[in-house]
Amino acid sequence: MSWSFDREAYERRMAWYREARFGMFIHWGLYAIPARGEWLRSTERMTREDYRRYFEEFNPRSCDPRRWVRAAKEAGMEYVVLTAKHHDGFCLFDSALTDFKSVNTACGRDFVAEFTEAARAEGLRVGLYYSLLDWDHPDYPHQSDRIHPMRGRADFPDGGRDFSRYLRCLHGQVRELCANYGRIDLLWFDFSYDDLRGEAWQASELVSMVRSLQPEIILNNRLEVSGEGLGSLAACAPTPYHGDFVSPEQMIPPEGLRDCEGNPLAWEACVTMNNHWGFCGTDRMFKPAPMLLKKLVECVSKGGNFLLNVGPDAQGRIPEESLERLRALGSWMEKNGRSIRGCGPAGLPKPENGRLTRCGNVFYYHISENTVGPMPLPGFPKEHVKRIRSLATGHEIPVSSSWVHSDYPELLFADLGEDPVLPDQTDYVLEITTDF
Repeated sequence: MSWSFDREAYERRMAWYREARFGMFIHWGLYAIPARGEWLRSTERMTREDYRRYFEEFNPRSCDPRRWVRAAKEAGMEYVVLTAKHHDGFCLFDSALTDFKSVNTACGRDFVAEFTEAARAEGLRVGLYYSLLDWDHPDYPHQSDRIHPMRGRADFPDGGRDFSRYLRCLHGQVRELCANYGRIDLLWFDFSYDDLRGEAWQASELVSMVRSLQPEIILNNRLEVSGEGLGSLAACAPTPYHGDFVSPEQMIPPEGLRDCEGNPLAWEACVTMNNHWGFCGTDRMFKPAPMLLKKLVECVSKGGNFLLNVGPDAQGRIPEESLERLRALGSWMEKNGRSIRGCGPAGLPKPENGRLTRCGNVFYYHISENTVGPMPLPGFPKEHVKRIRSLATGHEIPVSSSWVHSDYPELLFADLGEDPVLPDQTDYVLEITTDF
């Protein structure tokens, strides 16, 4: 029986994701010990034996996934995504297909089990990241892969390696994640490149298996592409392994993403707080909380989600710099979360001093720069505005009748009061209820 794309089923399973808008990415594994980023095995050309010394050392006594999830919830996030296995091949779950897993370390713990239980207990959607690459597996290409740690070394030829054997392991581990840990809401694959894309991973078979075990799960688009691609759904020719959403990395698209017929695409910008995904002991270049807040609003105003990363340290603790930013985001979301959750593009031009988000006939004007005098609200006809409120406090914002804007009778102006400084100088939100 041939496969066909079911738009109705797609829209149904995507509903929660489009409502959520804000999630946490958690990159954590052995690489938190050397603390030079999750790619160090590749960048430093580290042998399997050299890297395994971190496996022998791994014993994160302070790790409590409940704290990760609680920090996400308090920040106003709706879903969390944990790296069940990164490119290094180390599994945070009890896979029967490898000995390179957390349950075989000194701590003897299945962190995926702890994480999924914690997320559900807090009412958050559960996401798992799984790398299609595996630098630990003996049958994964060493020479023909331009990013393998042993590339360019004559003593690590590809001869004798059986890629089909590796694929059986890949499919088997994904099956374990989908079968052994209850409901999984999101599976985040990473990533396809060069000749390793699509059916090179036996992707149709893989996704068929995933959906048979988790019918409502949503998938990113990286069985087809990496962070810079859009995928077959965007091309209006979805494959059986199409991504349910596009996954731009470390950037926010200049405009909302659309498919080749002009229909909006679901997408998610995944972004680090500093310059690394995994914990880096010397990276103090953290983005300020106001910047992160504005990036969240920008994503929603363009119809996208914002997946913000934390990299717990070798003991499993989220760095204090990250926690400070999460607390600041949570404080704003507690008062203004209605302008994010369930919202999307306003369908009006971007204001020069902020952004707009929308939910039905309610618009949220995110003001990041004050005005002198009453606040102009271009795009909002006077006769169609029913009321204006401060979202944070609920108090009425009157329509201005001041003589100072009498030269602009066609514009609606809001009276923000006598104080020339905004109550929230990062993002002050007006809730504008209309009849359109």
